[in-house]
Amino acid sequence: MIKRELIDTAWIPDGEKLELYKHDQDFMIVLGHNELMSTRKWGSEEALATMAWDRIKGVTKRPHMLIGGYGMGFTLRAALRTLPEDSKLTVVELVPEIIEWARGPMAEVAQGCLDNPRVNLMMGDVGHVIDAARADYDAILLDVDNGPDGLVREDNNQIYSKTGLRAARNALTPDGVLAIWSAGADPAFTRRLERAGFKVDEVKVSSRSNGKGPKHVIWFATPE
Repeated sequence: MIKRELIDTAWIPDGEKLELYKHDQDFMIVLGHNELMSTRKWGSEEALATMAWDRIKGVTKRPHMLIGGYGMGFTLRAALRTLPEDSKLTVVELVPEIIEWARGPMAEVAQGCLDNPRVNLMMGDVGHVIDAARADYDAILLDVDNGPDGLVREDNNQIYSKTGLRAARNALTPDGVLAIWSAGADPAFTRRLERAGFKVDEVKVSSRSNGKGPKHVIWFATPE
């Protein structure tokens, strides 16, 4: 039996410890007892990008997409494959080691996506980037927690608050879309999005690209 190998650890600023493991050919990033992401399941992470593009491709020709949380890069690589060549992709990652892992032990998984000329990598809090924006993004994609709560980092709760959602609305172009990934449904958050002035489409997506595995949820919210 192949044992899971601990490759490295990292501390989230003002948060908890992340651990990067390898098991056979697969990698996984773990927070406590929660497996946050894995190379075995990435269908819904890709859908975050492709389904967001489906919702804006008729209203913008040169899209600017903000991706909050690099993770293992599945969302970014799907966006690079799907969006037009003149698109711009801004990726905001809080944990420096996540990028170090992408360029180091997970370089084969990353496939050089961070070096694509369309990609602008910013290190820091995506909430601060959103707060500073005014109609700058055609799409904002958030996958920084397991759902609309600060599991990874308590400060992330601000992103999903009434104030945070209002800031996201201000950061979007008039026909833009806010897409938020979650491991499961949260009816209270759906209502919060609606109260923040969004029209909400809640979609269940398979965790695996073959349509199998547990279902994850993506909220696609457009300003009303």
